[in-house]
Amino acid sequence: MKQILQDLSSGKTELVEAPAPRARAGHVLIDTATSLISTGTERMLVDFGRAGLVAKARQQPEKVAQVLQKARTDGLLTTVEAVRSKLGQPIPLGYCNVGRVREAGAGVEGFTPGDRVVSNGAHADVVCVPRNLVARIPDAVDDEAAAFTVVASIGLQGIRLAEPTLGEAFVVSGVGLIGLLTVQLLRAHGCRVLAVDFDAGKLALARRFGAETCDLSAGEDPVAAGMAFSRGVGVDGVIVTASTKSSDPISQAARMCRKRGRIVLVGVTGLELNRAEFYEKELSFQVSCSYGPGRYDPDYEDRGHDYPVGFVRWTQQRNFVAVLDMLADGRLDTRPLVTHRHSFEDAPAAYETLASDKSALGIVLTYGHDVEARHSATVALRSADVPGARTGEGARPVVGFIGAGNYASRMLIPAFRAAGADLHTLASSGGTSGVVHGRRAGFRNATSDAGALIADPAVNTVAIVTRHDTHARFTKEALKAGKHVFVEKPLALTLEELDEIKAAHAESGAQLMVGFNRRFAPQVVTMKRLLNAVREPKAFVMVMNAGAIPADHWTQDPDVGGGRIIGEACHYIDLMRHLAGAAIVSVEARRMGDNDAVAVTEDKASLTLGFADGSFGTIHYLANGGASFPKERVEVFAAGGTLQLDNFLKLRGFGWPGFRKQALWRQDKGQKDCAAAFLKAVETGGPAPIPTSELFEVARVTIEAAGMLRSQV
Repeated sequence: MKQILQDLSSGKTELVEAPAPRARAGHVLIDTATSLISTGTERMLVDFGRAGLVAKARQQPEKVAQVLQKARTDGLLTTVEAVRSKLGQPIPLGYCNVGRVREAGAGVEGFTPGDRVVSNGAHADVVCVPRNLVARIPDAVDDEAAAFTVVASIGLQGIRLAEPTLGEAFVVSGVGLIGLLTVQLLRAHGCRVLAVDFDAGKLALARRFGAETCDLSAGEDPVAAGMAFSRGVGVDGVIVTASTKSSDPISQAARMCRKRGRIVLVGVTGLELNRAEFYEKELSFQVSCSYGPGRYDPDYEDRGHDYPVGFVRWTQQRNFVAVLDMLADGRLDTRPLVTHRHSFEDAPAAYETLASDKSALGIVLTYGHDVEARHSATVALRSADVPGARTGEGARPVVGFIGAGNYASRMLIPAFRAAGADLHTLASSGGTSGVVHGRRAGFRNATSDAGALIADPAVNTVAIVTRHDTHARFTKEALKAGKHVFVEKPLALTLEELDEIKAAHAESGAQLMVGFNRRFAPQVVTMKRLLNAVREPKAFVMVMNAGAIPADHWTQDPDVGGGRIIGEACHYIDLMRHLAGAAIVSVEARRMGDNDAVAVTEDKASLTLGFADGSFGTIHYLANGGASFPKERVEVFAAGGTLQLDNFLKLRGFGWPGFRKQALWRQDKGQKDCAAAFLKAVETGGPAPIPTSELFEVARVTIEAAGMLRSQV
């Protein structure tokens, strides 16, 4: 398939060939016929990408504050690398897609192959979209008109919040693409409409749709125009669809409204509000969220859980259907809004039009190329110079990666590359991220078929960096295929999965490694060397200032992410096991008690481990600490001395003979050395960098600790 991506660091727009996505459970696989460039949102992204670093910083002051905070806690060099990586990750463009259903994933009802549908899919010739973001197109609506459905739904959601009634007087401030659609929708509600803008051409279209107009470029006063339009009583409501840094549209809206008027912000403006303007009239002000209830709710969008119609009449999908009905009966006319048409293959020219022609409204992309040719699961990124790979002991590591997310692309793939791995194939479910990061790292291929990667005889080593609920399955499949396996933590989410992995590993005899990189951090190596000379029990205090994430984030879901104890605190259970050098013989766990002010999650907890040599330690995994406090701290008390490691930057010894401190210029949590140790074991057939018995022990203890926390209700 092909997809349009934009590089945020340079603003370059590129058409990328990538493996086609596969139909997933709860999703609909669609062959695109037409898509619409959203001139407001996408122009803003293009302009942001083309801006310099200083201009980018000025546009996102909250991000600058986060960067400065990260520099204080993690160090300057680590922060610079993170910012460069973030800006260097291309983003997909587009959310107004029309096509035909190719396949409905498991659990999807109401869609069959060949159905014409609209979705919020990106500008790509194949898209895989959650079922609640797809709607069937009536026969009376052609593809080009249907492509306006999603942007019209943005305006419709703003109107629903304003609750207009028949005969009311409304103002639409800013009549770009969404504004002109909003004018028509308000007219369909039986409202009188005044359109306000600086562009005379767009105002002419607004008049064509039945609105009166106020031309700001001609010096007309919008407040006076609004008062005259409302016959002196003030307008009933204002829908602000403008895009500007100025707060003037909001102030003007307040001054032209009647007492208890309604103002809804659909666009993007400054928000310096004058209290008196709102207070004296008791005005209501609301910001509209995209195209309806369900937006940004993972239960609705990702898991396909619809809201009961009796409680939520208008969801995203129902707004799509309402717009399509209005297109079908002619109450919504999109033909005058189309200003440019381009073929999909000519997408870069379309974005030049977007950037250079500020009068552009509807820019339509048409997809006329062969449909079957779009569905290749694998794309070559460079020539295959090695025909195959040996397996077993002493085999050169030829690595296939499953997963191309943030951690894989920023940390793990570069670590494997630096260690000299032969990077063969990168698999990602959507396909595109595999191409982007695969090209950058030097992979031979990108694929959307993880099963084919595991079965490929040219690959003898598989690295698994996917969502946690897939780790055990992919690990078992790779081990059964005779591959060496590096799996990013956690190894498993349940004891049953762990037993299955043990059996598969015993049968295969291949190397198995979990990404417990902190063991390999240079300062931890120093700590281990110093502690090896201690012959008495040790006491450990480990603090992970993990930071808050929403309770509905996938990592908090026990069935998907396993929860944050299994998903992240396992690092510290392994680290304590490593530094103690003795088996874990007991575990106790306690989470923060239920309280109305604290989300009921397991990420505010304390774990106490006991070891066979008499050592013990406590892990404080806390999501309720200050963001300016360092994320990680490790303290060891033994033999009259103390070792303290702060955020993998500074290690200090207190009363420790022959050692005072070890400081680094940049944070090093051991990712590179961890990957290098694993690859060396694969190539030489030497012992596993971490004994598998310890991997299984840590996994078991972590799962048991999480179970204890969940039983505390």
